[in-house]
Amino acid sequence: QVQLVESGGGLVQPGGSLRLSCAASGSIFLINTMGWYRQAPGKQRELVAAVTRSGSTNYADSVKGRFTISRDNAKNTVSLQMNSLKPEDTAVYYCNVGVTDRRLVRADYWGQGTQVTVSS
Repeated sequence: QVQLVESGGGLVQPGGSLRLSCAASGSIFLINTMGWYRQAPGKQRELVAAVTRSGSTNYADSVKGRFTISRDNAKNTVSLQMNSLKPEDTAVYYCNVGVTDRRLVRADYWGQGTQVTVSS
């Protein structure tokens, strides 16, 4: 079993910043790609940003230049620094982690979600 614990959501004014963090623990042999998704009311869940084990990153066009994803392989954590936040960034943000466990079985895991609200 693998557990993901997210933190860092909240309410922020437009133009403000927030930092989300996600820590993975449990029966982990190797963590592959780590990413953040978001889902706004009435919309599908979408990829925000992802980072591979080697550090290659991928961002949604809507967040490029404003968000930065990073990971710490030693601590099994992934973070999302969100700057210049806009009301349209309001959503529940989910951490997603690809894990190869100690049985060498590969699976994707999701965090519980953290609310980000951008409003004046």
